Amino acid sequence: MIVREQPRLIDLISALQGSVLPRILPRILGVTVLSLVLVALDRFVLRLPHTNAAPFAMFGVALSLFLGFRNNAAYERWWEGRKLWGQLIADLRSLARECEMFLPENETRNTVLYQALTFLHLHRINLRKLPLSRLPLDLPCADYSNSAHPPCAALNDLNASLSQAAPDGFAKRALSERLGRIALAQAGCERLASTPLPFVYSLLIFRTAYLYCLLVPFALLDSAGWMTPLFVAIVAYVFFGLAEVAEELAQPFGETVNGLALDAMCRTVEISYAPYLGTTPPPPLKAQNYYLS
Repeated sequence: MIVREQPRLIDLISALQGSVLPRILPRILGVTVLSLVLVALDRFVLRLPHTNAAPFAMFGVALSLFLGFRNNAAYERWWEGRKLWGQLIADLRSLARECEMFLPENETRNTVLYQALTFLHLHRINLRKLPLSRLPLDLPCADYSNSAHPPCAALNDLNASLSQAAPDGFAKRALSERLGRIALAQAGCERLASTPLPFVYSLLIFRTAYLYCLLVPFALLDSAGWMTPLFVAIVAYVFFGLAEVAEELAQPFGETVNGLALDAMCRTVEISYAPYLGTTPPPPLKAQNYYLS
């Protein structure tokens, strides 16, 4: 996730970190070179068909509306992922307070809190499809390498510990409801991670954007002349860029520069748990070259 202040003019021109330009640049160059070839052919070799710009204006408006709809759908997925992780942080903090009230023994309470941290990190690893070796080395936890679904296995262990340690029915009910909210947020995140936007959207968007950028030079040969490649490059940047942004935001838990900062949110919970565990709070994660993982 990119974290930076409002960009200055020089940043708007030169910033590449967090931009989709490096990924779409080959496509932009491709259609720009093609438009340059078409202009040269039209001027020096063979007069090409010159079309009216009006149909392309209508075509461009329709494509822009469709891109806007798809970007809104992608951003909604990104924002829902952020809300679900915000709920997870709130529920895990509340779990620590409830353990402080209901679990009098420090050793039992610490075991429960470490199991909660283990679940959170396994949940992050599962969403990002990372190996279990990416668990923090200093986190005391069971071996979940043989579990079919490590986050659920960790949550089951946490539930078993709370069932044994809770002193009465009211405490068990309160803690059970808290685990239910945690499991609900977990399921919501996994729904987002396992259900991408329909592929037909991506297919239609990219096909239409390529078709538009390949045909628009014919509408600019008369009016723009040798400036046609420049205008084609701008159009390609807009359409290819919007399509690529939607692709990135539609996967909010990825390790892309615009993905959610799951490592930083896990560290937030670790900092909140430190007073309950009697440990020194770790420092918050900071952005490296404006990127917060």
